[in-house]
Amino acid sequence: MYVLRNRLFALVDRLNRVHKRFVFLLIDVVMAPMALLVAVMLVNSSLLPTGALRGMAHVFLAVPLVAALLSLMLGIPNIRLKAYESLAVLRTASFAGLLVAALWAICMAFGVSFPVVGISLFGLLFFLGSVGIRLALLNFYLLVLRWGQRRWRVLIYGAGTTGTQLAAALKSHESIMVVAFLDDDEGLQSMTVAGLRVLSPAKIEQIVQNKEIDRVLLAMPSVSAPKQMQIARRLQALGLDVLTVPSFGQLVGTEALVDNLAPVTADKFLGRKTVSEEVRDGVAAYAGRSILVTGAGGSIGSELCRQLMTYAPSKLVLFDVSELALYEIDRELRARPDVSKTEIVPVLGSVTDSRATRSAIGDHGIEVVVHAAAYKHVPLVEANPVAGMVNNVLGTRTLVEAAEEAGVGRFILISTDKAVRPTNVMGASKRLAEMVVQDLAKRSRKTIYSMVRFGNVLGSSGSVVPLFREQIQRGGPVTLTHEDVTRYFMTIAEAAHLVLLAGSFSSPGSGGGGDVFVLDMGKPMRIRDLAEQMITAAGYTVRDETRPDGDIEIQMIGLRPGEKMHEELLIGAGLLTTPHSKILRARENSLSELDMAKALQALRNAMATGDAAAARAVAAAYVEGYGALAETADSGFLGEAVTLN
Repeated sequence: MYVLRNRLFALVDRLNRVHKRFVFLLIDVVMAPMALLVAVMLVNSSLLPTGALRGMAHVFLAVPLVAALLSLMLGIPNIRLKAYESLAVLRTASFAGLLVAALWAICMAFGVSFPVVGISLFGLLFFLGSVGIRLALLNFYLLVLRWGQRRWRVLIYGAGTTGTQLAAALKSHESIMVVAFLDDDEGLQSMTVAGLRVLSPAKIEQIVQNKEIDRVLLAMPSVSAPKQMQIARRLQALGLDVLTVPSFGQLVGTEALVDNLAPVTADKFLGRKTVSEEVRDGVAAYAGRSILVTGAGGSIGSELCRQLMTYAPSKLVLFDVSELALYEIDRELRARPDVSKTEIVPVLGSVTDSRATRSAIGDHGIEVVVHAAAYKHVPLVEANPVAGMVNNVLGTRTLVEAAEEAGVGRFILISTDKAVRPTNVMGASKRLAEMVVQDLAKRSRKTIYSMVRFGNVLGSSGSVVPLFREQIQRGGPVTLTHEDVTRYFMTIAEAAHLVLLAGSFSSPGSGGGGDVFVLDMGKPMRIRDLAEQMITAAGYTVRDETRPDGDIEIQMIGLRPGEKMHEELLIGAGLLTTPHSKILRARENSLSELDMAKALQALRNAMATGDAAAARAVAAAYVEGYGALAETADSGFLGEAVTLN
């Protein structure tokens, strides 16, 4: 069987395009006299007048010649066998019509009296024969081509224009067999479209099993992307390959290919005007100085680096534990046009490494430290309390001591609103980090310490904007922890701008004592409103009880361990003003030197033994508002966060 197939393929391969055209031309030349002969035989003799067949020999000789001429003029031999479809059939019909007219003219020229019914019958027979032979050759060719080959059995989801056009295009494919259509329109179900049955998607499991389906092609370009993704996930759960097909109008450019999930600017969802980034106040604190930024590859750290470059520091040391993040921010900054004004030094290391921090500060004559490195993902830190406390608290202590020993001029800690009466380990660790800075600020004679506290940052890694965008792109659902949860929000750019500005305000009479600067972030925003705005901005609608036909569903997954319904920015009462209306100052309580030493020692003991309960106990003992939490260390819940700093 395979030997015969290979021999047939070898025979076809030996035929070049000229040979194949000659074969197709020969079909028309031979078919013309054969059709005429059959027509003459079928015409009733009573219809033929006496002597009607006299001169028919001349007609039989002329018809093939005319057929060959017309075939070449119409380009019939040039039509490839695999491309022989409806338009080619119509061209063959035109060919048959012209040949009928030519036969009538030939009969008139040779004085042959042939009835009109005979001439019409000739045209019909020629058309059917010419088309029939080609279709027979095509099917024989496909049969040989598919002989012994595996064919993918596919369903086309969508029996509309795109689906029927796709079915026609795949009909002659050697390795694909379209089995049937699927369509949600009940009016189409059980009907036959383009020679294929239209089946109900509700019976998809039975259809897949009975018809041995391998793949489903989604031919529904008018259906929204989220709904297509929902259908695709349901089909993929059955072990099917699912492919999406654009409309033919989109492929040829008559319809626009629109990406509804194109990136949108984060400030679109703030509900307020962003803080101007053009203010160059505080330039003296950074211009011409050697600056170290920890966590330089993170969302906040990288933006701080970008904005610091505009102040033209003499040296910018990028400190990060992530090799990839450090590489990317280093490459980005070196591509800036103003890079010649600043020496950029990437340093790979952890803030918990005393040797690395002292080397980074001492070797490069650091004058300003901006400490942005921290573990900030609430569920992750909640599940790994020892790692979170060590990095955020002991890492800050190590960096502060290195800065103090080297006589650094300014030290700015990036803090968070979750440090205020925290209910999670991440917030408690950041509050302890603030206390570490406050503790050394009391005794420092050279370094001016300050902390800047703000809420969630739109667009940062792990924050709601990229998370919601990813969920929308997947077709939903968009997950929220609670219907009424609220958070303060600020864009990365304005947060970094105000952090640097607040750091420049510090002086021995203000920030030198360890003041906390609080950024005015406006009114807290309801996360549900943000989710709805992003769905709408992407061009979709929210699906709920009132809108069951909507595109994206919003699901409540419940507050995770340690999460608050509403965040705060201030522990004590009252705020003091600063030279900038969006930056306020709070002088809050701090631990005594002895209590701070006890807390750090207890935390080091917990680190040495890997005791998560002991790490939490340190936070419970020294951080106001942090109480004993339910045992969550083994919960392992690391769901998609919606309330990250």
